[in-house]
Amino acid sequence: MNEIIFFENIQKVSVGYQNEAILTKEGNVFAKGYNINSKNPKEFINISSLIEDTNDRIIQDVVSRGSVIYLLTSNQNAYGIGANYDGQLGFDSETLPKTKKPILMMKNVSKIFSGSSSNHVFLLNSNQELFGCGWNEYGQLGLRKLINQISIKKLTQIQNIPKGKIIDIQSGSMYSVMLIENQNENPKRKLYSCGYYQYNGLGKDGDTYEFTEIKSSLFENDDNILDFSVGNEHTLILTEKGKMIGFGNNNSGQLGTGDIKRQSIPTQIELPKLRFNENISNYHVSCGYRKSFLYYSPFLFPILKKI
Repeated sequence: MNEIIFFENIQKVSVGYQNEAILTKEGNVFAKGYNINSKNPKEFINISSLIEDTNDRIIQDVVSRGSVIYLLTSNQNAYGIGANYDGQLGFDSETLPKTKKPILMMKNVSKIFSGSSSNHVFLLNSNQELFGCGWNEYGQLGLRKLINQISIKKLTQIQNIPKGKIIDIQSGSMYSVMLIENQNENPKRKLYSCGYYQYNGLGKDGDTYEFTEIKSSLFENDDNILDFSVGNEHTLILTEKGKMIGFGNNNSGQLGTGDIKRQSIPTQIELPKLRFNENISNYHVSCGYRKSFLYYSPFLFPILKKI
């Protein structure tokens, strides 16, 4: 029988491809995984206590992705721990292939964005400047001038970002999708993508090496995006008018279209009969490797709710 471990005051659980991390309300992060503790990968250890600067050990957010765990401290500093073979820690992988202690990646960070199976990461600072590093073989970092570099081993600023406030970025293994909000445009929220189009997780045909708008007649001027989620090769969207829209790989039925036909462009998906007679804004989507969830949870993700 597997040992069951209980944690009190859990604030967030983040699960990556090779790692798991638990953030407590006290600001501690307990994590397990081969890249965290190779001698006992099933044992949870307090990785926040391993940060050298003792004044920087209160964690505000944790992102467990691919083979790395990222920490955002209450002082707005970003740390990484785990594998660095693709430069996903923002350091030269030859001199630092991996680390078992959190290392400082960047200061003045407001958000960390990545994907559950991705080996690339984005860091957003308080000035809405976006930086990225890691695997970039298919242009998934949106660095148009560096598309020939398989790995970006140092944090590099992403240029030509669309106007507006970056709300969220989610990544598949070979592409990334960005949600931007601009109060002066209609609709206010738009999606942009970059990377490899083969499985059509981009929502459009053809590779794109910088963030380019996903356009569709399904995104009407009087509608708006409430929530979205990116899996390994597919994307789902919920709009204020109650539309569910999806595109990408569908070989396991992960789009919920009732078949296994791949959708190369945004396609409306019939919503199931909702159990709760409430506003669609209380529903959310979550995409995994070859599966998807539509779930009811009011008051979650306020940054993506209608304002």
